[in-house]
Amino acid sequence: MSKTFVLDTNVLLFDPNSILKFSDNDVHIPLIVVEELDRFKKDQSENGRNARLFSRIVDKLREKGSLGEGVPLDGGGKLFISVTDDKEIKSNVGIDLSINDNLILKHALSLKNTGKDVTLISKDINLRLKSDACGVKSEDYESTNVTFDELYKGQRVVNVDQANLDEFNENRFYAIQDNAGEEALYPNEYIYLTNKDNEHQRKLGRYCKKKGGIVPLINKRDGIWGIFPKNQEQQFAMDALLNDEVNLVSLVGKAGTGKTLLAIAAGLEATINQQTYTRVLVSRPIIPMGRDLGFLPGDINEKLGPWMQPIFDNIDFLFGNKRGERDSVSWEELINQGLLHVEPLTYIRGRSLPGQYMIVDEAQNLSPHEIKTIITRAGEGTKIVLTGDCEQIDSPYLDSINNGLSHCIERLKDEEIVSHAFMKSGERSLLSEIASLKL
Repeated sequence: MSKTFVLDTNVLLFDPNSILKFSDNDVHIPLIVVEELDRFKKDQSENGRNARLFSRIVDKLREKGSLGEGVPLDGGGKLFISVTDDKEIKSNVGIDLSINDNLILKHALSLKNTGKDVTLISKDINLRLKSDACGVKSEDYESTNVTFDELYKGQRVVNVDQANLDEFNENRFYAIQDNAGEEALYPNEYIYLTNKDNEHQRKLGRYCKKKGGIVPLINKRDGIWGIFPKNQEQQFAMDALLNDEVNLVSLVGKAGTGKTLLAIAAGLEATINQQTYTRVLVSRPIIPMGRDLGFLPGDINEKLGPWMQPIFDNIDFLFGNKRGERDSVSWEELINQGLLHVEPLTYIRGRSLPGQYMIVDEAQNLSPHEIKTIITRAGEGTKIVLTGDCEQIDSPYLDSINNGLSHCIERLKDEEIVSHAFMKSGERSLLSEIASLKL
């Protein structure tokens, strides 16, 4: 028996192609949802682009028939845009039909009263709660059966004999086929190669799919731009950031784990010292935490100053470490020379970025579509680093599972040019770590 899915506005703003992803089931769009989308159509934001894309998709489907009677979808189901009769629902006490969310819920109730197997799809938790209270099944869009704790972490423990550990020390390589009992490793997965009889004896390595085994990490004895890894997770991160064979790196961790600092330091090292890239491009989405202050005065640089300040704080720290060196330059000089550029993500659409070391900070506030837009800007020889904390999200339509950073990690973990490092140990300060754990 086919099912009937009623979609909320936020689902279509999140993914305008969602109407095509319900297999052979019927999809209903309440008319009030179309009216809500109409308010977004002139916006230059991602919501505006998605609202316009949805309109174009549905307008194309109109060629197949009447939307009121249902037009066929490629999967075998039908798409409906319809209005329900208010009289059927007015007997339900507690439903205020002057609220748009309740009109969407009313639509789902009306369809259920006709005997259909109805599920309301919404990214609004409160609407899902109201739907459940009214006896209508509800689900989040693209929800998964895994929690954030079960997402790919990019590292694991591999237990071996002492002889294997000695072999790795001597040959700087451990063939993974010797460990056939283990679950298959992902390309560039980081390994704690551990003596199974003594867990305190371990070596760090990375699984190289091309070589078919575990290789040692890249080790910079002099550090990078005055920065040295303070824990094993940071060693993993530094290896990924300095590995020229890896074109996309994702660093995930709570505040104070060193994600942004390490990424900028590695970018400066690879661009200024090694000259592997033409410049370092650092960017972040413009999303406020808490109440927005509204429009800021000044030219474009003055307006963006408060948003970009966290990046400049890290750059100031790095150049503070270099002040004692005779040939050190200021970051202002690097910006003037075009070797360092800091900008928002607002204007990235349509650009091509070859030969650059691009760092996207706070990537957890981006949708999967926005992440795709950014990564597809990469030209030949460009490396992209995504940093963020998937449990610290300021965007109203995203959570720890469906944000672009988590989406990217899960979808691309099989690729040989992609690497991921998970960081959980705070190193900013003792106070920062206490606050992160206990507040």
